[in-house]
Amino acid sequence: MSANILMFKITLLLYATSTVLYLIDVIARREKAGQLARWILLGGFVLHCATLITRYVEAGYTPVANLHESLSFFAWTIVGIFLIFDARYRMTVLGAFSCPLALTLMVFGSAAPKTIKEMNPALDSWWFPVHVTLAFLGNAVFTVAFVAGVMYLLQERMLKSKKFSALYYRLPSLEILDTINYKCLSFGFPLMTMGIISGAVWANSAWGGYWRWDPKETWALITWFLYAALLHGRLTIGWRGRRAAIFAIIGFLCLLFTFLGVNLLLSDMHSFSAMEGR
Repeated sequence: MSANILMFKITLLLYATSTVLYLIDVIARREKAGQLARWILLGGFVLHCATLITRYVEAGYTPVANLHESLSFFAWTIVGIFLIFDARYRMTVLGAFSCPLALTLMVFGSAAPKTIKEMNPALDSWWFPVHVTLAFLGNAVFTVAFVAGVMYLLQERMLKSKKFSALYYRLPSLEILDTINYKCLSFGFPLMTMGIISGAVWANSAWGGYWRWDPKETWALITWFLYAALLHGRLTIGWRGRRAAIFAIIGFLCLLFTFLGVNLLLSDMHSFSAMEGR
């Protein structure tokens, strides 16, 4: 077993432990469990950084060329972005919703083929790490927006029905959740935009054209328009609360299909097989 695979499995175990502890904190209201979860998650993130660096050294390219690498990289960005928000808001419940998503990606990544293959020479460019890093960071920020949107709808539903579960007392106020949603949109949209632009420049250097309307590019543009509509609505029309939360959820589902659905279900230049050398 290679070093990066061993570290990946230990990272997965740390993320799983952290997820369980976050859930114990939220469900059983054990604050010490949440504090321990935070430190274990931070340790897992540091090890995950080492895992990706080791994979990079072994492969010779930014490790997002196959399903295993992409799922691992996405989970890494989600945990990293969550830790940034956690440093600001210190909300255990945000970890109880975010960590299971990262853990799910890691679990599926552990089941995917882990063989390192040579990068497709046509795609071997310094634009590659720039494009994928910007794209995945944007995706991770929008993942937090999705989580905030889900929590907003749960909180609102309990307030309207006046039926309060144990979760209600752990959720932040609707105002804070809406603020998180807006901050995610403010940071995520520029990252997504720069990711698309850098991808177009990379495509021109690799294939001689900035835009080819393949399924990945088309769905990325659809997702971009969804988030652009949400940003426009918030800035000019005053969209807030429930509508913004629903848009954040729809946008994330579209983002997920762009990331996984297109690669796995549709054949195009962005499929994992196209990323690898023949």
